[in-house]
Amino acid sequence: MKRPSAKISAAPTELLWSHCGIPHRVTAVPAVRFERRPGERWIPYSPTPSDDSFASAAAALSAAAWDRFLEYLPAPQREFVRQFDLGRLAALAVITECPALFDDLATTPALTPFVAAHDYLRGVETPQWSELAAVHERSGVYGLLEWLGLPASRQTLAIFGRVADPGLPKRLLEPIRAALWEPENLWRLQRSPSLTERELASAIHALAA
Repeated sequence: MKRPSAKISAAPTELLWSHCGIPHRVTAVPAVRFERRPGERWIPYSPTPSDDSFASAAAALSAAAWDRFLEYLPAPQREFVRQFDLGRLAALAVITECPALFDDLATTPALTPFVAAHDYLRGVETPQWSELAAVHERSGVYGLLEWLGLPASRQTLAIFGRVADPGLPKRLLEPIRAALWEPENLWRLQRSPSLTERELASAIHALAA
């Protein structure tokens, strides 16, 4: 006889997926937590799940699962998270770990992938959420830009405000950051009413040339 396999089911308003054979979940509002279950109990995921885990979630989570989960988020946060596709869990992690950033990120959503990847951009091994929150509390959005290695200017915010799809892929973040330090690119990108991923990639190639 076959032994019945253990099955872990999600509550209707949780997000549940598996990565490397280990269940992961995001608990329901209002106590949104990222957790994993390597044994019998769920434990907090610290730091937040890896890019690979988020990729597994993107493949596993259905639109219906997301709709059920997002229904319980406050409307501003719900609409913010809905703007992202493959980067949706990362965006949710950012506003969960650093809720004080929400107003600035809601104004300029394309900054969110940079915040989500701050450990990669700063060359550190693990996310530094407490340091990020302290920088933002002390110096606001311009301090955040500087901390991320971006030009701390109104021009930078204006350019990111024109990005058509805020879910910028991680592979473009470092090249975009480098391109924004070139005055010619700043001038050119500011003149575009809406920036697509292709236009941003063109600015990157222009810098490389």
